[in-house]
Amino acid sequence: MGGSGIKGARVDLESGEFIGDRIKIATPQPATPEAVADTIAEILRIAEWNGPVGITLPSVIKNQIALSAANIDKSWIDTDVQALFTEHIGEREYSVLNDADAAGLAEVAYGDPRAKEGVAILLTLGTGIGSAFLVGGTLFPNTELGHLIVDGKEAEKYASSAAKDREELSFSQWAKRVSKILKEYERLFWPSLFIVGGGISRKADKWVPKLTNDTPVVPAQLRNRAGIVGAAMAAESGIKP
Repeated sequence: MGGSGIKGARVDLESGEFIGDRIKIATPQPATPEAVADTIAEILRIAEWNGPVGITLPSVIKNQIALSAANIDKSWIDTDVQALFTEHIGEREYSVLNDADAAGLAEVAYGDPRAKEGVAILLTLGTGIGSAFLVGGTLFPNTELGHLIVDGKEAEKYASSAAKDREELSFSQWAKRVSKILKEYERLFWPSLFIVGGGISRKADKWVPKLTNDTPVVPAQLRNRAGIVGAAMAAESGIKP
């Protein structure tokens, strides 16, 4: 689930590729739990899928309870997501996790081999900035680096791709902002690699070479497929943060 669209697909977990086309429906406004659950039910109907489902949310998920609501309706906070989806979609296996965490799992499995080594930080640059910490390929869940305050500003309000669009920044102007954020993350966490995902990663050649931080930065190899693939991995393995 994203701030602008809810996307889904069937996934071949041998290859990390989609089976058939990706399905996308605009995120309902307001993006309440009930409205989102009904939209996900429609995606499953279109996909003709009756098996286990992995669902990602822009939220901290602990014990299958949504504890935050970034760029979605605040009514998500304290929602029992297992009960919600069972009520709106029916009895089946659900694995619900943070969207950036799902992308991190997918990149470890199918992306740059360096994601399995040292400390890698995946960042999804979109409506906000999602983050996944990977230590030796193991996920440390529910990090929220997009909400870190840098020079008095929330990172995602300053350097997300939504901020780029909102303020009509050039790639060079935006890269300066992203560099400032990455330098702060370097100062705090000393990672060995940054992996950048989200839709803007499709144009990585236009801005990644302009970054001025020290740590290597690579685009997510799965691009914006990573969240969906990670969700499918969670569903298959029964991961439930």
